[in-house]
Amino acid sequence: MPADPAEGVSPAALRHAMAQFAAGVTIVTTRWQGIAHAMTATAFCSVSLEPPLVLVCVSHSSRFHHAVTASGQWAASVLAGNQEPLARHFAHRGRDLLTQFDRVPFRPSPATGSPLILGALTWLDCRTYAMHDGGDHTIVVGEVLQTAEIGPGGESLTYFRSRYGPLS
Repeated sequence: MPADPAEGVSPAALRHAMAQFAAGVTIVTTRWQGIAHAMTATAFCSVSLEPPLVLVCVSHSSRFHHAVTASGQWAASVLAGNQEPLARHFAHRGRDLLTQFDRVPFRPSPATGSPLILGALTWLDCRTYAMHDGGDHTIVVGEVLQTAEIGPGGESLTYFRSRYGPLS
């Protein structure tokens, strides 16, 4: 039976519905006050070709939120199909901020110095172009300053029905 429109959609119902939508997986990073910050994001997409814009949605409750909104710059690494452990690592709340990159192969991005995950399919180095309220998230729009492939190619990591897996 359909939900009563007057009652609205519950967070659980929306989460279930969106689990039916396959999404690519990115690690979004920034450097703020000399510390590298990161989060796993599936709410990431292209916005515009002219100017070159992408967006990521960041939960207000994430510690990454303050870092990315304060720094004004960030990068996104589009993960390859074999990088599920990295997606899980950066999705885990409460990991130690100062050691979270200790076993992660990365290099600084050329324009912003944000960490780029090695082995990713591609990366986008961004300067924040705009921020918009999106309920319990902030929609952070970035102007892409540079992009390039850094990995060997291959399949993309996706998130579908609450599970990670390579796009096959």
